[in-house]
Amino acid sequence: MGKINGCLKCIFIFFNVLFAIVGCLLIFAAVRATAMSFQMSAFGGPGVGWIWVIAIGIFGISSLGIFAAFSEKDLFLKIFAGFMVVGMIIMLIFGTVVAVIRNTMKENYVKASNEFADPIMKNEDSRNMLSVVQEFWQCCGVVSADDWGTEIPSSCECRDTNGAFGKPECKSKPAGSTGPTQIYSKPCSDTIFYYIDITFKITLGILFGFAITALLGLLISFLMIHQVKRHDSIGGPSITMKGY
Repeated sequence: MGKINGCLKCIFIFFNVLFAIVGCLLIFAAVRATAMSFQMSAFGGPGVGWIWVIAIGIFGISSLGIFAAFSEKDLFLKIFAGFMVVGMIIMLIFGTVVAVIRNTMKENYVKASNEFADPIMKNEDSRNMLSVVQEFWQCCGVVSADDWGTEIPSSCECRDTNGAFGKPECKSKPAGSTGPTQIYSKPCSDTIFYYIDITFKITLGILFGFAITALLGLLISFLMIHQVKRHDSIGGPSITMKGY
């Protein structure tokens, strides 16, 4: 019999195989991103080095975990446990930073929207893009309909006045302005922030999810190390888990 309980080893290997597959998928995504980065390099495209670091890191640590479980050597299990500690700390730090950035952005997004609105309204191409966004997202203006001045575009026109069942709420156009009589009451900055906020929440979920996964991996590796040391010290069979 092995030094480590068979059921525990299977669970440990299973989850490491899953993360190894995730690592392979990330490596494939990194390859595609690198190819696109070379094509966009002339336009100042973003670097993709961090994708390679994350992809290789996940695949390498998962492979180490699989090898450690099969070899039943406490040295490799300790190395894996060390990576779990480092990974958990990094995920918690990044998660805390993202949470702070999200809260700060939530407090200051109105001011940021006002600063963001001026260059958009001064450029004809961005104004046309805003018109498309307004019609698609059912909103009007970056901060408010007043961003358009006295000429409200037809893309702000709202045809539903009650806002029931997820339909947009409408309001009268600003006094002294031309254009549709009823316009969308919601500014586009609220919708933009809504999607940004969802992105932040998803990122937080991933980071803290990885932190919890690293903690579970750390606990299981500690248990496996204990079983290996106990087996080596007494030379006995591995601990069996009772079924109920």
